[in-house]
Amino acid sequence: MSLMPLLKQHPLIAAVKDDESLQLALESDCKFISVLYGNICTITGIVQKIKKADKYAFVHVDLLEGTSNKEIVINFLKIVTTADGIISTKAAMVKAAKAHGFFAIHRLFIVDSISYHNIDKQVAQSCPDCIEILPGCMPKVLKWVTEKINLPIIAGGLVCDAEDANNALNAGARAIATTNTGVWQLAKYLQ
Repeated sequence: MSLMPLLKQHPLIAAVKDDESLQLALESDCKFISVLYGNICTITGIVQKIKKADKYAFVHVDLLEGTSNKEIVINFLKIVTTADGIISTKAAMVKAAKAHGFFAIHRLFIVDSISYHNIDKQVAQSCPDCIEILPGCMPKVLKWVTEKINLPIIAGGLVCDAEDANNALNAGARAIATTNTGVWQLAKYLQ
């Protein structure tokens, strides 16, 4: 299953960090929700709420409490959730997610020229469906990445307003991921 056409149609991803923001995301026009919190006891219920709202659930596995940084956590999530995708900063986790049939997002922090020039190596190791670049409020850098990597780009982190969102999309990002609930209100206008 390819989520890319849906992501193009619904380019705003609500990133949630607690139950309060999850509830707001469920009530929003955002079709995709990135889960940036939870633990092995709560993740099943969190994902069930998202799926019940007819939305797509992506679990940031690095932030899931009570798990190790080993690929077995991906198998665990496949067994106990109906999540659509996995987000991770670790190439091995992204690769394992793909092997288990998850949509896989490799999250990369671009903080300097070294991290920028390392993108090719990271992507070659993980083979993700798309990459998320943080911070997402750097249109010049996003444009460089879209020219360098032939994968859909999600701009995430520090996307604070409509101007940041539009600049990222105009720079070539396919979607925006943000915890800023004010930006979520733009979902109906970006579709």
